[in-house]
Amino acid sequence: MDELRTNWLIGCGPWRQFAACRSADPELFFPVSASGPSLRQGEEAKAICAGCPVRGQCLTFATLTRQEHGIWGGLTEEERRTPGTGQAPAAEGRRHISRRRAAAWN
Repeated sequence: MDELRTNWLIGCGPWRQFAACRSADPELFFPVSASGPSLRQGEEAKAICAGCPVRGQCLTFATLTRQEHGIWGGLTEEERRTPGTGQAPAAEGRRHISRRRAAAWN
């Protein structure tokens, strides 16, 4: 599958309709800091992500589109930037990305 089609499937594909966060307040996924009430807010968002059936696709989308802010696929900005966190996208999300990009998570 070519990269353009892959990016479309991840960015605009049907995975978003199955996201556990669809009915949640979007503000929850964009805490303003990593301490105090914002820390609790981030934990709430991650709890929603933990049970999400499309967590892998969400994380892959955030990685491919270089989302700099917010919690995507259960990871904060810092966690997504830190290599080797052991938080690679789930298998269902990984099958949509190139082997080169998948290797970066291993």
